Amino acid sequence: MPVLEKIVISDFRNIRFQELFFSPNVNCISGNNGEGKTNLLDAVYYLSMTKSAFASSDRYNFRYGTEEFSIGGTYRMQNGLESRFSANVRASGEKRFRADDKAYSRISEHIGVLPVVLVSPADGSLVSESGEERRRFANSVLSQMDREYMYSLQQYNRLLSQRNVMLKSPSFDRGLMAVIDERMERLARPVFEARRKFADDIRPVVSQYYNVLSSGREDVGIEYRSDLESGDLADMLKANSGRDCALKYTTSGIHRDDFVFTMDGHPIRRCGSQGQQKSFLVSLKFAQYEIMKESYGYPPMLLLDDVFDKLDMTRIANLLSMVAGNEFGQIFITDSNKVRMASIVDSITSDRAYFETADGTFSRI
Repeated sequence: MPVLEKIVISDFRNIRFQELFFSPNVNCISGNNGEGKTNLLDAVYYLSMTKSAFASSDRYNFRYGTEEFSIGGTYRMQNGLESRFSANVRASGEKRFRADDKAYSRISEHIGVLPVVLVSPADGSLVSESGEERRRFANSVLSQMDREYMYSLQQYNRLLSQRNVMLKSPSFDRGLMAVIDERMERLARPVFEARRKFADDIRPVVSQYYNVLSSGREDVGIEYRSDLESGDLADMLKANSGRDCALKYTTSGIHRDDFVFTMDGHPIRRCGSQGQQKSFLVSLKFAQYEIMKESYGYPPMLLLDDVFDKLDMTRIANLLSMVAGNEFGQIFITDSNKVRMASIVDSITSDRAYFETADGTFSRI
């Protein structure tokens, strides 16, 4: 499994310049709110996913007053050899990713090389926001494990954009539209099948983790909903062409898919308390960890941002023990309460490193 040994960060968020060496097992980052704990985890995430977990655009990632940021990481790979991965982003829009100083021809080729799972307070949007957030979650998991899925999804979205542009035109080539519809059908089918399998695979694992947190008081589930459950996409696009022309956008397809999170058969968004929703979301992310570990044959990196504020210490300790007891991987944990974090981590492993941060500067303690 890839293990991050060293990271070098320059002008990312509030981090001016930092070079840090990490434990291959558990790394704990403490400090007051707003000092940079989450920014460090986001830099690690960026090296895996080629984008921030929290910012929709790179323009929010530049340290104030700068027009360029860079992140570099030295990893011990699963073959035992060291590799260096780096990202360099400029305000002009130029963005480069390199592996061992060789630039990728396409940045998306890097996705899945350094598998990662992030648990953060921002996960609440998976319950409270629209289906777009849940699709984004499924895409982030499946794209790391399945390159063909990522390719099909990218091509589908390009065609969808072209189709929507045509629908906004007062006149368009209906023959070309028919060709686009057929191509979208071919690309949508493998995405649909992968998402359906993902829901089936992760559902029992989420339930298992939720039982640890809730003592089995409720039954939780995940329902995958897609237009393609009713038939071929090309037929739907043809049947809905009049409505699409009137509305000037495509009303059928996998871009409308959703994953409904349930509790005792009802949407958790409506019937779940805040505590139940938090427990479900933590269970969902730990289930993601298990699914990815099974797919890769080794555990992904696990980033836990302020997770101790979500749940009581006993339940979090139980979750971490489940992870630690099953092919232990590299874990990064942030918490504003250093004593609380140490009391849990020290009971799990003696191989850990502690860091403190203030105003974007980190020191190992």
